[in-house]
Amino acid sequence: MPRLGSKDLLGIYKQTRTIAVVGASSNAEKPAHSIPRYLQSQGYRIIRGGEIFGEHVYRSLREIDVPVDVVDVFRPPAEAEGVARNAIAIGAKVLWFQPGTSAEDAVRLASAAGLAVVAERCMGATHGELGLGPGPEVSVGHVSARQD
Repeated sequence: MPRLGSKDLLGIYKQTRTIAVVGASSNAEKPAHSIPRYLQSQGYRIIRGGEIFGEHVYRSLREIDVPVDVVDVFRPPAEAEGVARNAIAIGAKVLWFQPGTSAEDAVRLASAAGLAVVAERCMGATHGELGLGPGPEVSVGHVSARQD
């Protein structure tokens, strides 16, 4: 899969309003909590299965009854293909795999269905790296250089 360039990534953030997070955590010390929280602080609507960040909880992607722009994944690679199938089914435009969460079959499946696929990049850290915000204090795979 070709890696998306800065222009493509900027376009994704510009067109995104709603992000469905698969595998979000209520544990504030985990990136699966801090990254969605950061993205919410930057104006994106975050929805997921489970009550978090003041939004309604859905048990699965297929239960979501609002348009989803990006599906952001924090689940093990063994679950990636199922997540990809669900992202396709709900009409998501982008499937974003956090570092360590993608699988080649899932990437191929989503790409073939017309979704833009980002793999092995932290959505929060990339937001900061592109100059769209300060970036999260902790991102998936590393601690950012952000100093408060």
